[in-house]
Amino acid sequence: MKTLRFLPIAGAVLVALSAAAQPALTIYNQNFAVVRETVALNLSAGENPVAFSGVTTLLEPDSVVLRDPTGRIALRVLEQNYRADSISQGMMLSMHEGEELDFIVRDQDAKEFFVRGRVVRSGYVPAQPGGQRGVQPVSGANTPIIEVDGQLRFSLPGEPIFPALADDAIIRPTLHWTLASPTAARFDAELGYVTGGMRWEASYNLIAPETGDTIDLIGWVTIANQTGKTFENASIKLMAGDVSKLQPEQEQRFLGRAEMAMDLAAASQVTEKAFDEFHLYSLPRATTLRDRETKQVEFIRAAGVQAKTLYIYNGADPGPQFRGWNQDMIRNHPDYGTQSNPKVWVMREFENTEANQLGMPLPKGRTRFYRQDTADGRLEFTGENSIDHTARNETVRIYTGDAFDVVGERRRTGFQMSNRNDFMEETFEIKVRNRKTGPVEVRVAERLYRGVNWTLLSQTHPHVQTDAQNIEFRVNVPADGETVVTYRVRYTWQ
Repeated sequence: MKTLRFLPIAGAVLVALSAAAQPALTIYNQNFAVVRETVALNLSAGENPVAFSGVTTLLEPDSVVLRDPTGRIALRVLEQNYRADSISQGMMLSMHEGEELDFIVRDQDAKEFFVRGRVVRSGYVPAQPGGQRGVQPVSGANTPIIEVDGQLRFSLPGEPIFPALADDAIIRPTLHWTLASPTAARFDAELGYVTGGMRWEASYNLIAPETGDTIDLIGWVTIANQTGKTFENASIKLMAGDVSKLQPEQEQRFLGRAEMAMDLAAASQVTEKAFDEFHLYSLPRATTLRDRETKQVEFIRAAGVQAKTLYIYNGADPGPQFRGWNQDMIRNHPDYGTQSNPKVWVMREFENTEANQLGMPLPKGRTRFYRQDTADGRLEFTGENSIDHTARNETVRIYTGDAFDVVGERRRTGFQMSNRNDFMEETFEIKVRNRKTGPVEVRVAERLYRGVNWTLLSQTHPHVQTDAQNIEFRVNVPADGETVVTYRVRYTWQ
């Protein structure tokens, strides 16, 4: 536990506190976190001015909760002030606008001499609570102006020398409270608050052999801390899910180079549990999360996951000229849906089940696919995409790219509209060509876009109805061969 310091301010006793125990973080994948720290309070009966330094620069002041977790002390916060603008050169210049300062100048021989200048404008833009900027200055207004020997300089002539700090100056962001306690009390209070500048995201590496439908899946969580505060030996939880959170009109943008910390403790496992309508992941051990640091932790590793490759041909390409058309326009225009798209999608699909070596709720994140080249054993990148939050026992289907050796061709071969405009018939021919050395199964996806009342009058292959207006023909295409699917559909609407 750190020692308390007592500072005399305006005749009162101000207790400057720091965290007394291990901090705890719950980080959300929406660029914010909840911070919980324990602070040691030694209060007298009545009002007590207390300062807590070391909070984040992106703290949301109205989210602060200070309480006795045991409920024995009826602690009241009579007043709270949050000062986020800690001492910096820009701030000190702003405090001396209109005044003269000495500036140290070093020549090419590293010899020092002083230049006297008057601070006309500091160029300093103070931060607002929550780390957001206020109204941005017009172009150039954040450039300092210094008057030296009757001439204006739009830069500092050297390193400024400032007078000593006042007693109320702050080095780090600080919460100032006026606390009321019914009795003298010494106890560990719990401080909690919401802060911006903290985020996490998941990513997945999926590694497959050169042939076959199994993969090894490795999942990482990446945690980024841009809060302006280092959390020593922190207990960290990660909340996955779409939590409702009001966002500022403009997100804070961060500069600076992130450090990468790789945590590869194979014996430790991230644990997961359902929490309210979300999922909570707990890191296995406490870790230090430094300011402007990005830390990665492995949270899932599974071998031998069955993930079959799907080839899907969705040949209809209505084209941009039909965008925004209503159902009547689609139904009555004879050329709608007759354009062809030759690309065949490549998808990977797997079940998120314990029987398939998985079964943990998967937070949303980027997926990267690799295949191992048997000639040299090296991994080659074969595509990437992303997945949404996926519950256990659900199916994951990921698009990885378009096939090179499997192509499609779709054309309409017949069209008939009744004179009474009460039905329509269309006939389509879909060709799928496979230039691979082995056979493939292709799912020919067709959308029956002209209406929900339809009937297939003829078809060369059986179909699977996936919803009210979509069907699939699952056909085998031989090596270096072609399969042709034809069907005739009748729509009725009166």
